[in-house]
Amino acid sequence: MRATDLDLRELLSFDPRGGVIRFGGERVLLFDAVALGILRKELIDNLGVATARGILTRIGYAHGWRTAESLRSEFPWESEREWRIAGGRLHMLRGFVVIEPPALPWQDGPEPFVHNVWRESYEAEQHLLHVGQADEPVCWTLTGFASGYLSFANGREVYCVEDRCQGKGDPTCSLVGRFKEDWGPEIESHLPFYDKVCIDSALQGVTTALRDAEKLLRARRQELARIAPGAEERSGLVFRSEAMHRVLDLALRVAKVESTALITGESGVGKERIARLIHDESPRSARSFVGVNCGAVTETLLESELFGHARGAFTGADRERPGLFESATGGTLFLDEIGEITPGMQVKLLRALQEKEVRRVGENRSRPVDVRIVAATNRNLAEDVAAGRFRQDLFYRLRVIELRVPPLRERPEDVLPLARVFLAETSRRMRRKVTGFTPRAADQLLRHEWPGNVREVQNAVEHAVALCAGNRVGVEDLPEELRSAMPRPRATGRTRLLEDVEREYILAAVEAAGGNRTRAASDLGIGLATLKRKLKAYGARAISPGPRTRRSSP
Repeated sequence: MRATDLDLRELLSFDPRGGVIRFGGERVLLFDAVALGILRKELIDNLGVATARGILTRIGYAHGWRTAESLRSEFPWESEREWRIAGGRLHMLRGFVVIEPPALPWQDGPEPFVHNVWRESYEAEQHLLHVGQADEPVCWTLTGFASGYLSFANGREVYCVEDRCQGKGDPTCSLVGRFKEDWGPEIESHLPFYDKVCIDSALQGVTTALRDAEKLLRARRQELARIAPGAEERSGLVFRSEAMHRVLDLALRVAKVESTALITGESGVGKERIARLIHDESPRSARSFVGVNCGAVTETLLESELFGHARGAFTGADRERPGLFESATGGTLFLDEIGEITPGMQVKLLRALQEKEVRRVGENRSRPVDVRIVAATNRNLAEDVAAGRFRQDLFYRLRVIELRVPPLRERPEDVLPLARVFLAETSRRMRRKVTGFTPRAADQLLRHEWPGNVREVQNAVEHAVALCAGNRVGVEDLPEELRSAMPRPRATGRTRLLEDVEREYILAAVEAAGGNRTRAASDLGIGLATLKRKLKAYGARAISPGPRTRRSSP
């Protein structure tokens, strides 16, 4: 067999129903190139370029060495030479790169042992996508593979380097390989990336970082279990209710696809956190999450903010500026309060979404963009469409998938977990030793309707921590609107008698008024005599009347 006889259809074997895939007799995995690009970026961001290069080069070297070793015995080669040159053919069949002979003969000193042109390098492509253009060649895994394969196949150390690379702006990549003794001093700067000691040190650093992150996550979970038993946390969202479980489950499924999503719900329910969760769990998580509040910017400024502007496009535009669409390329653009944009801006946004390109203010050419759009609104856009305030075509373009985040009054079981988490965070930030709520204060939190939703809970807890004199928040520490909150009807296993519900409500109103029956009667909208009669019927003399009603108590 010759190297050119290797055929992907014969090398690849698999069960169409799924399971183990074999390539040339060895088990392989189908792995997304973007995922490898994300791994590359994580290594660079956390360990630095030099260490990341060393890890990827060494992995490539080991892969090449292993491939050469297995190919030698797996196929009946026509000659040793065919086996030695088969590595390049394998590289192409696996989809790593397209290898071509150079167009011109070598002219720069002694001819190298190997000299090839690479096109469609997946490594250069992913480096440009996730990291950006580099100053040096970036096909580290591929050069490592070539070095490892050729070293095993020739029984001598062969080192390959790139003298050109698309990752640094060259039109193609180019590989040059020589035996170690044939390289001059120029190879010295490349050898440390093949050094196993360097790799072991880097892996030890990775292990330490992962261990620290795991400890932090475990501590966070333990703290959450202590202060809010039964609650869960995901991307800053604390919840216990089945309603939020359903929202989070849908968000995680939406994250795996590229469809535009529309998040609806009242102000303060956490729509931006849901949008961030979608981004963090998506294939775009390695790129930017860019958000803008469309309702806080005028139409003219919003157009410039989203699409960018050319120099001199308007007064004050002293330099060209890319917009958020361009800044979020490869990532996610979050358009908050999308229902507030003007009809004119709706047309421009619709065009950008349909054409996947933007035109900067003051320019006459369009620029392609690759962004995932997640929008949010607290308005009923369907009603706005019916009333002619919002374009129907834009509405359906945005609402490919809709996620409705329920208000806090529809999921009261989330109130206390949220309040307890905010209490712990606020106490730590304010350096106060406030450890919890009194039973009455906790009950009062459950009575409130929370029109401001999660944001209101956070503000109310901060108010309480600031005013708390002891180590537990009492009713008197809560904002006024919470102290006077009446109990809410709660569903039970059976229908309660109306008189039982009335009795509980009236007694709660008297308690909320501090025993002042005159004020309680006024709050209830009934006469004082009526209230006294009902309390007498309830046998409620034990309720202490306020100072204004002591002389008139029966």
